[in-house]
Amino acid sequence: MTEAIELTYEELKAAVAGNAAAFRCMTEYQPVGGPGDKVFPPTYKGGKYAVETRMRNGQQVPCVLLDSVQSQANRMEMALLGAYRSQQISIPILVTNFDQDGLKKKFTVTSLEAPHRVADAIFRDCLLDGVMFRKSEKGKLLDTADVQHATGLFGLCPTALIFGIWDSTGPRGGLGAKFQRALVSEIIGINAQIGVKTSSRIDPAQIMLGGGPLYKRAEESNIAPTWTLEETNAQLKKSIPDKLGKDGKPSEANHGNVTPSIEDGGFTIEKAIQTTVLSLAVLRRLKFPLNGVESKINVDLAGRTVLASLGLAAATFARSDADLRSRCQLFPQQPFIWELLDIPGKPPRTFNLNMTQAIRLVNNAINDAKKVSLPWDGEIKLIPHAELVEIVRKSQELASIPEPGE
Repeated sequence: MTEAIELTYEELKAAVAGNAAAFRCMTEYQPVGGPGDKVFPPTYKGGKYAVETRMRNGQQVPCVLLDSVQSQANRMEMALLGAYRSQQISIPILVTNFDQDGLKKKFTVTSLEAPHRVADAIFRDCLLDGVMFRKSEKGKLLDTADVQHATGLFGLCPTALIFGIWDSTGPRGGLGAKFQRALVSEIIGINAQIGVKTSSRIDPAQIMLGGGPLYKRAEESNIAPTWTLEETNAQLKKSIPDKLGKDGKPSEANHGNVTPSIEDGGFTIEKAIQTTVLSLAVLRRLKFPLNGVESKINVDLAGRTVLASLGLAAATFARSDADLRSRCQLFPQQPFIWELLDIPGKPPRTFNLNMTQAIRLVNNAINDAKKVSLPWDGEIKLIPHAELVEIVRKSQELASIPEPGE
């Protein structure tokens, strides 16, 4: 492998304009506790881990997924949002605030947080200048967007062209705008061996099983627990006192000891590998016509270079934090090196890219895009419709009510 050099704006632009297939970054990690320390992957339906056998160096190797493509995309988008909020970069972004009276919890949703990005139902049910977003001039841009006509979406939500989008809830249903991911990242554990986890608790109050049973209190009180030991104070159901939870054990109110238990949990791994690919081939399919059907080469290049710079920046920003979840923090064992997959049969050229350099790439690319009149909207503030606010309010109210058996 050739010695890595700084990825300059000129090098990036040349790569996008040429025939290179992709930028790739492969990084090896170890748990912060050191080799052999246990890591806890995400669990899926039924508490299952995503385990599989993969081929590495001609050998079948047991692997476990530590961070999925979707999760990595979310982390990279949040990293871009952090750079935007700290005013390091300026990008088009949709923002809607849920800060209305009556909401128990105030929050904000941006197009870098919404699951379906600019096509999310949250934005669909918001207003822009008094008009439902998808009926507004900005929102209508989604109705005609495709790879041959990506100009409007570029100015409205360029990250949708990087991380992918499917406008399945819009007026065209399943035929709505669809763009594949140009940036894909994943972290897997190599030579993964499942371990065990234990659980137990000693109650400092030493509450015993025989101290119950506990009953649901008939009426909510500000000066008493939600449970009671007295049947006369309990909620009645067909004249039978309603025990707390399944059988009124003190543990139903989180009191008492928890019997020590052991079950499958966590993995030891030889190492973790993060593979991030920015496909230049995907970006080259995008065209950006201005006021017409045909696009111009220099305009297309400017738009694609902005997207490439944003993708590289997102991956670079996100790599600064590999704390994936509780008991799954990783530490890189090597510098972050980008390979440019350009000429088949020849070693890839290699590049360094830190956060400062990535920001410079983005700002240079945006300036060039503006010079050729590509749209760049900045922040677009939407207002949630009153009925959307109301369903959020009702949901928050329901969330504050204990489920039966709790």
